[in-house]
Amino acid sequence: MELICLERKTVEDVLQQGIYGPLETKPEERRKYLGTLRERIIVALTKSQVAETKIYPQVEQFMKEYPKAHLLLNGNMAYEELSKYVKLASKNKMEHKIVTNKEHDTDIGLVLAMSVAIDKEDIFISQKVQIPEKLPEKKSLFAKLFKR
Repeated sequence: MELICLERKTVEDVLQQGIYGPLETKPEERRKYLGTLRERIIVALTKSQVAETKIYPQVEQFMKEYPKAHLLLNGNMAYEELSKYVKLASKNKMEHKIVTNKEHDTDIGLVLAMSVAIDKEDIFISQKVQIPEKLPEKKSLFAKLFKR
């Protein structure tokens, strides 16, 4: 008797999914974060941050730290604004997707996320931080004059 009830539930579930679509965990959160969950995000940028002319160095740094991550870009933005991050993802051999949701527009422009939860507390970048590059050491005047 219990087996029959289980079968009815699954048939009922299939019918419900056929009518209303598949069950989805945290649909509002997924719409906001370009199809992924907050707990999976490494870093996120707003649309205005993505639209800036220069790439955020923190995004490039996280791409190198997390090579198995994937990049999600907001398809409601102009491709010219997204292209620099598409090129960066290609350069780092990283999977990337342009996500367009015509029913819901979010202020998030870019998400770098893992396929599993990492629960990073602070995912938004407040400002650009210059990552110091190693400059070649300059030789002193005496070193130039007295070569060894």
